[in-house]
Amino acid sequence: MTARDEVDRIVEAWRRERPELDVEPLQVLSRVSRLARHLDLARKQAFAASDLESWEFDVLSALRRAGKPYELSPKALLLQTLVSSGTMTNRIDRLTTRGLVERRTDPNDGRSIRVRMTDEGRVRVDRAIDQLMVSEAALLQRLSRGDQEKLAGLLRTLSADFDDDASEL
Repeated sequence: MTARDEVDRIVEAWRRERPELDVEPLQVLSRVSRLARHLDLARKQAFAASDLESWEFDVLSALRRAGKPYELSPKALLLQTLVSSGTMTNRIDRLTTRGLVERRTDPNDGRSIRVRMTDEGRVRVDRAIDQLMVSEAALLQRLSRGDQEKLAGLLRTLSADFDDDASEL
């Protein structure tokens, strides 16, 4: 039998206090919320080890995933990180000041810029992703690889519409 967790106690209390209320969504979403807090803490610790903030990792990892020369337009970056244009400009400015990215004129359009990750940015994001994978694997250690794949599939189904809605922002 699986051990009871805090969500079991919360659901049980709501059922006792409000028996007419369908509290089944709490079974899933309260656990997702609680896991998200643990994940956020693990990520902050992984990024701090590379002297990065979470938002810095988001931008640098988007550039790293783009492949050599680790460069994207500001618009591509904001679409991948789901922030506004003003927020992305501020983030690029701050990363440039830290020497983690540089702005370059787009060779195909002299009016546009590209954001390119520096060698130091690549070293830091690589170190951060290595640490993050260790931390995230530890969070999932109680699940077999098969169960992780099943859970990933279920969460993919649940989040697909949200991702579609976000791409339209």
